[in-house]
Amino acid sequence: MTVTTEPDHKTTVIKIPEAVGVFDSFEDLQKAFYDLRMVGFSRYDISLLGTEEALKEKLGTTYWRSPELEDDPNAPRAAFVSEEAIGELEGGIAGGFFFLGSYVAMAAMLTAASTLAASIAAIAIGGVPAAIIGALLARRVGQHHKEYYATQIEHGGILLWVRVKDKEHEDLAVKIMKEHSGRDVHVHGWSE
Repeated sequence: MTVTTEPDHKTTVIKIPEAVGVFDSFEDLQKAFYDLRMVGFSRYDISLLGTEEALKEKLGTTYWRSPELEDDPNAPRAAFVSEEAIGELEGGIAGGFFFLGSYVAMAAMLTAASTLAASIAAIAIGGVPAAIIGALLARRVGQHHKEYYATQIEHGGILLWVRVKDKEHEDLAVKIMKEHSGRDVHVHGWSE
């Protein structure tokens, strides 16, 4: 089935049922996600509402509310990213910059004529500014992640879609979402 909204824009949907629910907090959403994964749902079958930029690109600049997009096949989708994954990314960015700055300084100073004290000083001088830059960039990544969820909550809640292959999985997904404070949880007969 294909849904057309504009002459040059088509959205293809497939006839695989999908459970959908709205969450009022990231914590409840994350708990539901982990429980869904624990009982065997693939991360590829779980999606969230896309970013505000993706919404504007796909749906225009009209004001949107999450409940209006629950059953809209044109609503852009995004993968779930856990707090742990964001923390790992932040650590990787900060550590990578520190390593890079230290490495550049060390490479410049480790010559046959350089002393150990001069080399250590060069590493500290090169590594500390790079670590600060890395920490600032890592903080920005974490802030962007929080803003993404805050924006959705402001617009009525965080949308979660789960592709289900049969009635048993439909019931399981709905149960898990409701157990974690999902509201307006229901199943529609298609998925994007």
